[in-house]
Amino acid sequence: MYRTKTCGELRLTNAGESVTLAGWVQRVRKMGAMTFVDLRDRYGITQLVFNEETNAELCAAANKLGREFVIQVEGTVNERYSKNKNIPTGDIEIIASKLNILNESEIPPFTIEDNTDGGDDIRMKYRYLDLRRTAVRKNLELRHRMCIEVRNYLSNLGFLEVETPMLIGSTPEGARDFVVPSRMNPGQFYALPQSPQTLKQLLMVSGFDRYFQIVKCFRDEDLRADRQPEFTQIDCEMSFVTQEDIIQTFEGMAKHLFKTLRGVEFDQPFLRLPWAEAMRRFGSDKPDMRFGMEFVELDDILKTGSFPVFDNAAYIGGICAPGCAVYTRKQLDQLTDFVKRPQIGAKGLVYARVQDDGTVKSSVDKFYDQTILQQLKEKMQANPGDLILILSGDDAMKTRKQLCELRLEMGERLGLRDKNKFALLWVTEFPMFEWSDEEQRLMAMHHPFTHPMDEDIHLLDTDPAAVRADAYDMVCNGVEVGGGSIRIHDPQLQEKMFEILGFTPEKAQEQFGFLMNAFKYGAPPHGGLAYGLDRWVSIFAGLDSIRDCIAFPKNNSGRDVMLDAPSAIDQKQLDELCLNLNVKE
Repeated sequence: MYRTKTCGELRLTNAGESVTLAGWVQRVRKMGAMTFVDLRDRYGITQLVFNEETNAELCAAANKLGREFVIQVEGTVNERYSKNKNIPTGDIEIIASKLNILNESEIPPFTIEDNTDGGDDIRMKYRYLDLRRTAVRKNLELRHRMCIEVRNYLSNLGFLEVETPMLIGSTPEGARDFVVPSRMNPGQFYALPQSPQTLKQLLMVSGFDRYFQIVKCFRDEDLRADRQPEFTQIDCEMSFVTQEDIIQTFEGMAKHLFKTLRGVEFDQPFLRLPWAEAMRRFGSDKPDMRFGMEFVELDDILKTGSFPVFDNAAYIGGICAPGCAVYTRKQLDQLTDFVKRPQIGAKGLVYARVQDDGTVKSSVDKFYDQTILQQLKEKMQANPGDLILILSGDDAMKTRKQLCELRLEMGERLGLRDKNKFALLWVTEFPMFEWSDEEQRLMAMHHPFTHPMDEDIHLLDTDPAAVRADAYDMVCNGVEVGGGSIRIHDPQLQEKMFEILGFTPEKAQEQFGFLMNAFKYGAPPHGGLAYGLDRWVSIFAGLDSIRDCIAFPKNNSGRDVMLDAPSAIDQKQLDELCLNLNVKE
């Protein structure tokens, strides 16, 4: 036995006990005749004491220890003279009597501490070292606890966990697939699933009624802080349910997770916003509701024929930043530069300060008299000391999105996006379709299996762009953490959906014939939802990126720099797969 106790469990009640510990050397400190070693394992840190006066040979061996050496030590638990209140084991230390070096270590490329000196790239290259850090380990422990809570919660509600295959057929509609060549079927390919969508629908046809799976999914798409090419979903589906049934079930699960894992309780139902209202008020289908600064439309006040920029605009909107009238010209220029960045694309920014005496001083004073500016103040409900920020543009939706970015930036600057505060809502009534300039056709906003709202089905023939989907997203702190819909279970309606999306009957049958055929054998009404596990954990842990709650993540280029993947394969493998490469330089 290498150890009788872990490095995190000993307390004063263990004083006098003989114990054996094993772990990694965190640091070595020599103070006169004494050498102190902090020994670390997954469970914590314990201080070891070596005394040159009582055992010079053992102390000399301890002085040769380096960071991250793996050692085993025997000794007696003793009350610590200088206690460390920052760690649970800070009241005790081990008076060492025996030391065994199990493995030496080279000097690590960065410090294995919470406040490490390693940058993202070096930590990802040596991820197995990064995982030794307490901060990263705690994220994975949180992930583990969340998975256990999810499984128990859903199992208690009668859900069955069913595994679905990782090698499926490619369905190009939507994000790009990762494809896998088949050696036994030359020239043919599997795809890695973007989600188990059609498979879980088939389980409903099979009568399983309530399904869930904590499942790996894959999308070959450009990466952001909250995206990875492989990610994990809490995937769920239910039969004989309405949207209300699903929302109640999974809002309950979210509340359970917050209470159990964060000690946060929600007494009221989560807010619900139709998509059109969310876009109008916040310019986003995932609004951050931790703070206000709602949009105010200003066309009726500012279109007076005086200022050509506004007079020619399709949309004029503003937000009120409380207490920001003191902003300097430099700060206002920074905000202007922010909205003019290519990623945002605004042409400029108009501002108006509400002075202490109630008058309004704006960047467009020469175009508007005080009467108009007072009307602006009243409509914005601005108080003395507030700053009004205004954007306009010839595309209302685009301008709202630009104003959304400005709102989030101001929320960040004012410290209103507190990671320990949680604001959740459901966004509902999404458009069924969105226009793709690239494809020059309507595309499904969610996926082709989403059921239209019953009252809009008649519009499929006359005005499909006006059809709303029976779909819903859960949003937490401005992040979409899950979403789903009621599914189509009628084969004729599913055929109609494919027709609107530009599928020929032959193409629809080729790609989704298995599902449409299954619907002919008694498909129940069904619907579901998928939560993003990585996103949930990152929010609970207060992280800016999902990478630190994934054991072995990819970088922003989709590469695993530790494994050096993706990588080339040798010609023999290519020949076996009947593949010829034509890589463009």
